[in-house]
Amino acid sequence: MRLFILALGCLALLSACATAPRNLYAPYKTSFGTYVAHGEVNVFCLTPKLRFAISAIESRLGRKAVVSSGYRDPSHNGKVGGADDSYHMKCMAADIFFPGVSKRATIAAAYREPLVGGLGCYPGRQFVHIDVRDRPRGWNRPVTFSGC
Repeated sequence: MRLFILALGCLALLSACATAPRNLYAPYKTSFGTYVAHGEVNVFCLTPKLRFAISAIESRLGRKAVVSSGYRDPSHNGKVGGADDSYHMKCMAADIFFPGVSKRATIAAAYREPLVGGLGCYPGRQFVHIDVRDRPRGWNRPVTFSGC
């Protein structure tokens, strides 16, 4: 009888492991308290306003963001085809995505966030660009570009 109870307990324990949710963030590293897509992503100097905007979007979506591009020095910005006056070079922009959350939901959450001044969406890319530029006078939504 003891052997049967022990086997039943082991079976219950193993079945719990099989149905445990997988860690969506396992493939990503952390840097300065932020998930990053790879070790080359620089999030050290992201402005407090940008960090607050990302945090607000995280709260809306119930998940943590993964940053795929943060600060870029001018050389790197040129290599990736960034704009000459890119907010990435000012520590005021990030390309983000949320594991397990649709791009459409990410765009909608970012669009509703008052701190987001610019929103960029790129077809075929997993991430959404957000920046904390000042919105033009009288605008109650972010400046959108590239497919949003």
